[in-house]
Amino acid sequence: MLQIQNLIYRIAGRVLFDEASVSIPTGHKVGMVGRNGTGKSTLLKLITKELQVDGGSIGFAGKPRIAKVAQEAPGGKTTPIEAVMMADVERTALMAESETATDPVRISEIQMRLADIGAHSAEARAGSILAGLGFDAEMQARPLDDFSGGWRMRVALAATLFARPDLLLLDEPTNHLDLESTLWLEGYLKHYPHTILLVSHDRDLLNRSVDGILHLEQGKLTYYRGTYDNFIHQRAEKLAQLEAQRKKVDTQRKHMQAFVDRFRYKASKARQAQSRIKAIEKLGTVAAFNPDPSVIFRFPEPEEMAPPLISLDRVSVGYAPGVPVLRQIGLRVDPDDRIGLLGANGNGKSTLAKLIAGRLEPMEGDQHRSGKLRIGFFAQHQIEELEPERTPYDHMFDVMPNARPEQVRSRLGAFGFAQNKADVKISGLSGGERARLTLALITHDAPHILILDEPTNHLDVDARDALIQALNDYNGAVVLISHDPHLLELTADRLLLVADGRVTPFDGDMEDYRRLILGRVKATREERGQNSYSEMTADERHEVRRAAAEQRKQVAPLRKRAEAAEKLLQRLTGEHARIAAALAKPTIYNGPKDKLAELVRVQGELEKKIAETEAAWLEAEAALEKTG
Repeated sequence: MLQIQNLIYRIAGRVLFDEASVSIPTGHKVGMVGRNGTGKSTLLKLITKELQVDGGSIGFAGKPRIAKVAQEAPGGKTTPIEAVMMADVERTALMAESETATDPVRISEIQMRLADIGAHSAEARAGSILAGLGFDAEMQARPLDDFSGGWRMRVALAATLFARPDLLLLDEPTNHLDLESTLWLEGYLKHYPHTILLVSHDRDLLNRSVDGILHLEQGKLTYYRGTYDNFIHQRAEKLAQLEAQRKKVDTQRKHMQAFVDRFRYKASKARQAQSRIKAIEKLGTVAAFNPDPSVIFRFPEPEEMAPPLISLDRVSVGYAPGVPVLRQIGLRVDPDDRIGLLGANGNGKSTLAKLIAGRLEPMEGDQHRSGKLRIGFFAQHQIEELEPERTPYDHMFDVMPNARPEQVRSRLGAFGFAQNKADVKISGLSGGERARLTLALITHDAPHILILDEPTNHLDVDARDALIQALNDYNGAVVLISHDPHLLELTADRLLLVADGRVTPFDGDMEDYRRLILGRVKATREERGQNSYSEMTADERHEVRRAAAEQRKQVAPLRKRAEAAEKLLQRLTGEHARIAAALAKPTIYNGPKDKLAELVRVQGELEKKIAETEAAWLEAEAALEKTG
């Protein structure tokens, strides 16, 4: 499907891709990962030819339809359902032509083609995608201008999914989604019938929706089979092998160099010394791996304060007088609390966060706050409000006007802004760097409570891990809204469900919540199926049952074959990991050569079997998907 060979691309004198090569087979679902600023989004633009390569090539098998989500959010009086359906360009053109065509032959051709592409079920399919992304029936019929930018970007995503391109390119598709829509997207992508290249830093999405990881690092592209967790293990093994090889070569070089230094000028050993010099030259070097510098977060520690920091009793809150968004809230926040807020977008999570932050006053009920309470509040709009022509130092000095310059720079350094980054204009910073600066700004005065509303949208995986570590080390209270289940799982120890105008404790963990959401989706689908089935005639019902039985008959052997291939693939991968671990130990290279040769031989055979088994597994899975 996608063949990248010796790709070279530079931007502002900086090399993003340095003779990078990779091949992605047709039908594979691949997640692309790498540090912020390494060029992931740029690669998508190179694939779609929005940018031109400086060297090498990007090619495709055949002439695939390629699509990625539009950068501009759609707007106007068009409704979401209309906007999504227009994404199928062929269907739209044929439907328009069908209204004016007069030639009987052409009319017949149009109707046959419309039937082939499922045009008459398009509205139901578009509605299903929009529903998965959070649009109920009423929202699907409203003008796009009624929606915020985030909701309109969901429509852009829905339109791209509806078009079903042969190569689907997605760049951080969950950034505008809530947790519920993210869970739906996981399932949709997992069963997508064509090739996917997905840029994401969401561990759960990468573990549940893709079968390969494309890693972009130091200008090179490396493809790993399996999920994100598989990638982490495989990369660790690879780095261990490289380090073992480097140490081996260094040891050999030092040994021979010692001989040369000792006997180089001794006539009887001169020939031997010269031969060792040549051997040293042929050894070459195995460069030590130098990973990108780690991202850091260090939140300043607040002074101790007696609990509770905040208490709410039968509080109602909203924006318009007499129209509360949330009612009868009972909540206590203590200094050691770690609270995660659950619930679909629009149910009031951000409203509750603003209430806790003191940005909204209660309409009714009792509220108590500690007198010297300081709160740090993070929201996405704050990132957009950073002034492009000013520097991180300028922004930090604004909130620390009485601090010495070294104190300002120290505070920036706690969030990874060294001297060279502290003086760069905001316009030259990546989205992740702007998010880190915003976190530095809201915590400059050591707040007692951190309220974070979707803090990870611009952070890569390593930065998210650093944020998790910093939150767990932080001594104040944390209130967190996030569509990233991994972040919530590792930081929150209290979950509150915000739904139907209420705030209630959620008795369970994130996996329980996942099952709850997916159970609701399944129940909704079953309800729709039962309603349509009940409206059928007896003959139609009989035909449905017969077709279902026939499908089960076809699916059973395919499912059995897929499950057997998956189990074998897991076993082979485990064996390969054990062999790789053995080869990563430096002592293996000093032992019997026949043992080393046997391990290398077995590793080669396993890699061949893994490739064959993976192909068989993907073939069986593809056949299963075609059965529906």
